[in-house]
Amino acid sequence: MQTQTEETIVIQKTKELCQAILEQPEVKSMRQRIETFMADDKARGQYDALMVKGQTLQQKQQSGVPLDGAEVTDFEQLRETFLNNPVARGFLDAQEDMQKMQQSVIQYVSKSFELGHVPEESEMDSGSCGSGCGCHH
Repeated sequence: MQTQTEETIVIQKTKELCQAILEQPEVKSMRQRIETFMADDKARGQYDALMVKGQTLQQKQQSGVPLDGAEVTDFEQLRETFLNNPVARGFLDAQEDMQKMQQSVIQYVSKSFELGHVPEESEMDSGSCGSGCGCHH
């Protein structure tokens, strides 16, 4: 069991890592794209409409109710309009980039625990999503 002092050092170093991540230009860019999306009522409205329509279609499909062609076409049109909005596209790209960065940090921390040292690039599982992901790369 760790002592309170060791936990404080780990938390301190974790906060330093978080600060270093936040100071990266690409992270600032991601956050800016997300903030731009959040301030854009039109883009957020398109997103909300797309999510509601998608959830409705998914619920119908899971319930065994046949999907109406017009409903699917409507969903595709909403999706196309949303994806053609540069603010919305920037938001989606920023979300994807953040998820990739988070996964990378998680992989390094997990591998450090596994190996007992900070992993070299050559020790990282190329193509793997990490321990327990089930993808078997």
